[in-house]
Amino acid sequence: MRFVDTSVLLYAISRDPAEQAQAAEANRVLSSRDLVLSVQVLQEFYVQATRDGGAARLTHDQAAGLMESFRRFPVQEATVGLALAAADCAQRFQISYWDAAIIEAARLLECEIVLSADLLDDHDYGDVRVINPFSR
Repeated sequence: MRFVDTSVLLYAISRDPAEQAQAAEANRVLSSRDLVLSVQVLQEFYVQATRDGGAARLTHDQAAGLMESFRRFPVQEATVGLALAAADCAQRFQISYWDAAIIEAARLLECEIVLSADLLDDHDYGDVRVINPFSR
């Protein structure tokens, strides 16, 4: 299984002409069946997709509908255990808490790969490695 970060979901809805290659790749990735994500990713997607001034601003109904469709993938719930593991991961790897929460959600879902344009490409966080699908 591969963990999908928010950046992949946002590229999938991009209408920016300069991001059409990334949009096509994001949609190709999302057509896979071996993906998982977390509640955090769904939350970040909604906030970024509906914010004023966003390149691909969606209405509430559009964003909520997409969030519902993303539930076709297994979703890691937010738990106290995840929060504590993320805090430890942030300290260990000197990364933001939010990035660490992505890494730890992937770890809980037994993913070895996180697909992200935001985290450091090809970086190993213990038994979880980040791959930027847009740089290949």
